[in-house]
Amino acid sequence: MGNGTQAGVNPLLNGCVSGHSRALPIRPSPRLGRVLEIIAVTAADARAAQEGGADRIEVVADMAADGLTPDPDLVARMRDVTSLPMRVMLRANAGFGTSAAGLDRLRTAAGALREAGADGFVFGFLDSAGHVDAAATAALAAAVAPLPWTFHRALDHAADPASAWDAVRGLGPDAVLTAGSARGVEAGLPLLARRAAPGPDAAGLLLAGGGLRRRHVAVLAAAGITAFHVGTAVRAGGSWAAPADPALVAEWRALVAAAAGGRPRPAGDPPASH
Repeated sequence: MGNGTQAGVNPLLNGCVSGHSRALPIRPSPRLGRVLEIIAVTAADARAAQEGGADRIEVVADMAADGLTPDPDLVARMRDVTSLPMRVMLRANAGFGTSAAGLDRLRTAAGALREAGADGFVFGFLDSAGHVDAAATAALAAAVAPLPWTFHRALDHAADPASAWDAVRGLGPDAVLTAGSARGVEAGLPLLARRAAPGPDAAGLLLAGGGLRRRHVAVLAAAGITAFHVGTAVRAGGSWAAPADPALVAEWRALVAAAAGGRPRPAGDPPASH
């Protein structure tokens, strides 16, 4: 898989995520109040996320490559230990491009991951010029429907951030994971605030993450952003080598709740369905 989409990619490529024998409940992601999403790379991380009061999990493999598609067995192990909604990464390599064959493989992977317990997915593509590959992204969105999906941080690497944001919004994700900059949230704060400025419809799509720090939460919440995504910030030493710590998750849960002027949900309780 390269960084550009090969010629001939059809947004109506055959196939969809269906026909799997394991019936799984669709757990709606939180849409009211503040949302805290935790990156999980192990079943222990998933358990810690729930114990600490997170609202949702993003399941990935290989954070050295900024997150790749995990094995279905990992998703199944996580589903055994948590009732939280799980958004699972669909990404074959460290780039942001795909091909017709690559989409077929991701579609097949999505079917197995859904069967294992995925409640939604995380994906998004750029073409060789750095523009949003709407055809490829729409094809995979159609394949995973009706499950919700997040457009991931490919947006932060787009050649034209303004046109990319417009293109992504038109594709129908219910969340857009973005730092506002390829350099992370610290550099992206001004752009995140501008994207949120039009009001709740725009701000409600933004899932702020990518170098998110505690000091950023109140600033982003004041701009209208309601969803926050963390990985190393809930691990000892800020390292992927350490497991997610439920105590740190709980601290982030309280921080996010305080930014909303509300009380945190007791750690370990499942999120309310909205």
